[in-house]
Amino acid sequence: MTENVLERLFEHNNWANRRMIELCVTLTDEQLDAEPQTAAMGSIRSTLTHLVSAQRGYLSLLTMPLAERQRTPVAFAELEAAAAASGEALLAIARDPQSRHLEGKIQSRDGYLISPWVVMVQVINHASEHREQISSMLTALGVTPPDLDGWSYGEAAGAIMPADGEGG
Repeated sequence: MTENVLERLFEHNNWANRRMIELCVTLTDEQLDAEPQTAAMGSIRSTLTHLVSAQRGYLSLLTMPLAERQRTPVAFAELEAAAAASGEALLAIARDPQSRHLEGKIQSRDGYLISPWVVMVQVINHASEHREQISSMLTALGVTPPDLDGWSYGEAAGAIMPADGEGG
């Protein structure tokens, strides 16, 4: 049986977003709004809100006609629900390689025609970049960021285990 690698990438993306949000909602307002001491632009709050708002935007780009797409920023209190809903919808598209959402070209607001696979790549890349920026900001604040790499997800998903079955 061949695994759907695109599906696994979106499962990882959803898992990583969820873990980052779960940590960040425990931070104080002072930590969330601290000016970054790193190369990141914006605070943890603004970066995380941007990440989830953009994910919703990418979903609308894939699934809605140009005239119906709206740019609505996500409120911080709604991050978990918005990330879960848009993440699950993108995962559903990734799970169905015959999806009508992956056919043809998509018209962007700025006059480009885009192949849907480019949007799918951008979802993953954009989230990874911003999660790394948030990790850097957390580290600067003395907060240990979650491990969100592929190895950590493989362990969490039960896809990595000792070959001898004994843990070593």
